[in-house]
Amino acid sequence: MKKLLLLSIVFLLLIACNTKKQVAIAVNSGNYDGAINTALEKLRKNKDKKRNYEYVIMLQDAYNKVVNRDLEAIEHLKKDANPETFKKIYELYIDLNARQNAIKPILPLTVNGKDIPFSFNDYSDNIIDSKTQLADYIYEKGLNLLESENKQDIKQAHSELSYLERLSPNYENTKELITEAHQRGKDYILVSIHNDTQQVIPQRLEADLLNFETYGLNKFWSEYHANQIPNLKYDYAMNLNLKQIEIAPERINQREFLREKEVSDGWEYEKDRKGNVVKDSLGNDIKHEKVIKVSARLYETIQTKSSQIIAEVVYINNQSNQLVDTFTIDSGFVFEHVFAKYKGDKRALNNEDTKLLNNRRLPFPSNEQMVYDTGEDLKLQLKDIINAYTIR
Repeated sequence: MKKLLLLSIVFLLLIACNTKKQVAIAVNSGNYDGAINTALEKLRKNKDKKRNYEYVIMLQDAYNKVVNRDLEAIEHLKKDANPETFKKIYELYIDLNARQNAIKPILPLTVNGKDIPFSFNDYSDNIIDSKTQLADYIYEKGLNLLESENKQDIKQAHSELSYLERLSPNYENTKELITEAHQRGKDYILVSIHNDTQQVIPQRLEADLLNFETYGLNKFWSEYHANQIPNLKYDYAMNLNLKQIEIAPERINQREFLREKEVSDGWEYEKDRKGNVVKDSLGNDIKHEKVIKVSARLYETIQTKSSQIIAEVVYINNQSNQLVDTFTIDSGFVFEHVFAKYKGDKRALNNEDTKLLNNRRLPFPSNEQMVYDTGEDLKLQLKDIINAYTIR
């Protein structure tokens, strides 16, 4: 126990030394916020412990250095007079205020009875002024971007105005402008199916493929339509071209298996050489489980029918009438049903064999049903393409 206690103390001391070393390295490398956060975490637990005095000194050092760095950066950015720096200036003031608010709760901090001073400032006016300046600039920037007919500019306007709404909720008519940018920035895609297979596809399959409500699509900047909306300008066309439909003939295969097993078949008495039943020490007849070998033949029948649809997804830019991208879909479906009969002793069959005995022969699905079932897989692959694809 003493050795364990000693090892635990040494381990804790090593951790403490290592943490102090990490804070010192963070300060020396300019990672002041990392040093401040680690030091605060240690001091919140016990700020008056002597071994934590080093954290107090390092906290003061890191705080003073990061404050000087940020204030100098703000002065430099203000001299630059570039509106693009407004956001950085605002964020620096927010950081300055947040750091001192994180330190205030653990004050006062002392080392050997001497108070360690921290210089705090009131940044509230700076924060309000820089926030107002930033909000005005972003609003004007968003309005200018919305004057463009380029969808990338409009999407950028949406991004800028969404930041403004988070920065200053209900600023001017920001919400209405965000909605406008979203609607104008969307890519509208008209989807159609072209059957190039010379075979009739089930109407319900075509309806399912074009029913985008069942796809669970949630693409913020893309909206797919199966039915064309009058007066809506579609940016892209997505054509699902069915190239080939193959339906394999119905097949019935039979297999025969021999099953053998040793099973219990009652009891038999142990007898001596004269044929008399042997008794145990208490006078009871001695008997043993009777084990016999049984066999059966299992006749397994497998019904199979398969189908395949090969299709091509083509994206076309309606403005330039140029091909944007293509994807090939190879979709398949296999109908398989297994049933069985047997001859012999049923006890020789295993559990899977017994389950097959309960099955009966089924009618094969029609060709139309096979195509429809294959279309379910086609629909899943189409959904994956739509979800993963970003229009360029």
